[in-house]
Amino acid sequence: MSLRSYAQKRDFTKTPEPRSGKTTRSGAQSFVIQKHEASHLHYDFRLEIGGALKSWAVPKGIPLSKGEKRLAMQVEDHPISYRDFEGVIPKGQYGGGTVMVWDYGTFQPASHSPAKDLAGGKLHFTLHGKKLAGEWYLVQLKKDAKQWLLIRGGSDMKPLAKKLQDKSALSGKSMNQLAEGKRIWQSNRHKDKPAAKLLPFFEPMMARLMKSPIAGEWHYEIKYDGFRALAFLDKGNVQLISRNGNDLALKFPEVKEALQSLALENTIFDGEIAAVDPKGRTSFQLLQAREMGDERPPLFYYIFDLVQDDGADLRSQPLESRRSALQKLLSKSSGVLRISETLEGDGSALLKEAGKLGLEGLIGKRKGSLYEAGRRTGSWIKLKTQREQEFVIGGYSDPSGSRQHVGALLIGVFQKRKLIYCGKVGTGFSDSALRYLNAKFRTLTNPKCPFTNLSDLPPAERKRSHWLKPTLVCEIRFSEWTHDGKLRQPVFLGLREDKDASDVVREEPS
Repeated sequence: MSLRSYAQKRDFTKTPEPRSGKTTRSGAQSFVIQKHEASHLHYDFRLEIGGALKSWAVPKGIPLSKGEKRLAMQVEDHPISYRDFEGVIPKGQYGGGTVMVWDYGTFQPASHSPAKDLAGGKLHFTLHGKKLAGEWYLVQLKKDAKQWLLIRGGSDMKPLAKKLQDKSALSGKSMNQLAEGKRIWQSNRHKDKPAAKLLPFFEPMMARLMKSPIAGEWHYEIKYDGFRALAFLDKGNVQLISRNGNDLALKFPEVKEALQSLALENTIFDGEIAAVDPKGRTSFQLLQAREMGDERPPLFYYIFDLVQDDGADLRSQPLESRRSALQKLLSKSSGVLRISETLEGDGSALLKEAGKLGLEGLIGKRKGSLYEAGRRTGSWIKLKTQREQEFVIGGYSDPSGSRQHVGALLIGVFQKRKLIYCGKVGTGFSDSALRYLNAKFRTLTNPKCPFTNLSDLPPAERKRSHWLKPTLVCEIRFSEWTHDGKLRQPVFLGLREDKDASDVVREEPS
């Protein structure tokens, strides 16, 4: 069944479900189980096969005991973006009712050709989910029929705790909370709304690095080169929290003051704090120079998402709804606070234009996508015009010539908890940056080399190196990776105190 059937059954001007579209992904194949309270309560079981989600409705729930069987009715294919959908389909629309992401993760087919197995009427696979783990089978009852059996293989699963049965694996909400959240948010700041609280800290949604734009319905925004920050607003109390939980309010008091002036309650923004050069481009290097007192460039908080609105959790709302509410909320804001503008058009053409303007790249967001805190699902993608990523500082060399304090940085990335050496960086430093790094390094001395691979560093140079505890993260721009995993033409841009070293891995575009 094609995605055409999915699209024909839905009016996307009325339903928040993602639109259909050809979708390609790399890496492990995903699965999702959605609890769906429509005319009858059932579970929708979906496996990513052949660029779409093959889907079955399972009225009696997923079998957990070995040999247990449940009838599964095959329905139309769904786009891969549907695995992220959680919310309320309006009454009167196809499948009207509340949808919860009951479980999600990856699945591993027993063979290398799951599409062929499925066409033959039997598929054996293993699930690796937030709730479910183990083997299952799908067996067709009669050739070319929609009736299948979903059978539990392997060993019995332990009974799921009631809180796991009743809560979303994506948002932690119950079906009632999802339905109520939709109702509250639609009321849009009315005076008689039920009492609500500011959400606790969560990691922001992440974008997946891609080589090029992918097919489907997307809108694009400029990729800002600064500090990612969630803004938690509770009347006069404002917190600016980085993705690793650090408070940035003391670093950027003008952003905090601008947010306080909004006098909003129980509201959360997602955005990027960035310094701007004379050509209007954001620059992480300039932001670092500003922190060290070398420069005083203009500073802005570019807001691109509204995660909570007056107490209503919007994470299960489609992107367009969140953007619309954000624009209404900040329609009269100016100065330090800016709304990140949407760019419509062909992704390849926009990326080419971004390169001409000297921008770092673009962020693509799939239309209809939800806000998935702490996840990098591919509903948001990043497209870069130049190579730039974070690295861990594991050591440094002595300065030579007229340079003082620090020579070159020895940097790497983590791979299965091992720090892999990626080369030396000796350019891009200001005098104040060298002084600052030298002061930092004095507290992080390490008697042992933290890298696991230093075979290509000459022994004499290795002896002159000073090792550090691998906790500092820096931003590096470079031209390319060499065949042996080293950086070509690396340039130091600054320290990333908003990133944890343990999260730094080699970024590979899909």
